[in-house]
Amino acid sequence: MKHEPKPPRRKLRDLGPIIRRRPAVFAVYLVLRLIVIAVLVSSILRREYESAFICLLVLVLFMLPFFIQQNFGIELPSALEIIILLFIFAAEILGELGCYFITYPYWDSMLHTTTGFLCAATGFALIDILNRNSRIKFQLSPVYVALAAFCFSMTVGVMWEFFEFGMDRLFHMDMQKDTVIQSVTSVMLDPTNSNIPVTIDGIHSVAVNGQDLGFDGYLDIGLYDTMEDLFVNFVGAVVFSTIGYFYIKHRGRGKLARAFIPTITEEEPEQTPE
Repeated sequence: MKHEPKPPRRKLRDLGPIIRRRPAVFAVYLVLRLIVIAVLVSSILRREYESAFICLLVLVLFMLPFFIQQNFGIELPSALEIIILLFIFAAEILGELGCYFITYPYWDSMLHTTTGFLCAATGFALIDILNRNSRIKFQLSPVYVALAAFCFSMTVGVMWEFFEFGMDRLFHMDMQKDTVIQSVTSVMLDPTNSNIPVTIDGIHSVAVNGQDLGFDGYLDIGLYDTMEDLFVNFVGAVVFSTIGYFYIKHRGRGKLARAFIPTITEEEPEQTPE
């Protein structure tokens, strides 16, 4: 009885050739890892164990691209891998620990735009790999591949907002950031209960239980943040889906798209005795 040979899996000892082939990726990985380790040590010394846990999580996430390439036979372009590493660092170390989400109002929007772009690239690659696999009866036109990539990216964005809402609702994490606004419209303000929207403009002070919150307006609890996140995710998804459409239409001649689309690693088939 013959057994199908398992696809060869690259060992850790193959790390040397990978480093020599992709020195830029390794340099970025090494620098970011050293910074995170320094932050980890500092957090432990200050007994900030939640920050230390985030650092450990980041160190694990840094290994994710290498793990995927080693175990699933997927080749990540150098540009994509560097962006993934920088994204993890920018979101967790700078955003959470460095308070960049508070200090720089557009930091969160920048990261969500990047997420939309990267998720569209991932969805695009998954569909394109199936499209080009001769063993699978699955063929989509460039328009439908681009549409599928766009939908994949938006689905990831929506699921992330569900996660943020759940963390806020269950653990009071305030992941869906608040926005100070000067007007509010609601049918609940209609004294006749006739479902008529009533607007209050020029809000410059809000008191809760008799105490002024000190904000120059009304405190919106996450709606504006959520919709802005989904919108910039939409922008990133549209941009890459458009790039990907022309990439498929001209069958891989687009240098920009090729720099971000993962591919299947070509392995030499093993010779088995009859």
